[in-house]
Amino acid sequence: MNYITDTEIALKKKWTDQFVTVIEPIGELSRFAGLTGRVITVNCGGRALVDFADGAWYDLPATESVLKILSPEEANGKYDSTANSAQAKPARQS
Repeated sequence: MNYITDTEIALKKKWTDQFVTVIEPIGELSRFAGLTGRVITVNCGGRALVDFADGAWYDLPATESVLKILSPEEANGKYDSTANSAQAKPARQS
């Protein structure tokens, strides 16, 4: 049986490996204000696992009302891929 829906597949294709920022960070999302992250994947609940290069992944709604996809040019210099935990051996653990 295939438990993954077409909607989940579409969300994964759209969001995975995209640079993002949180739109209008209010409430619990305010801690992400001004940060640029990379979507690692989208889970079956439709939530994006976002790495903000701080060693943790955050479970955020994969919707355009919460996340804005940035072009690589917009994200250039704002996301440090060597500072995260999404590597075989991050530099800070060497």
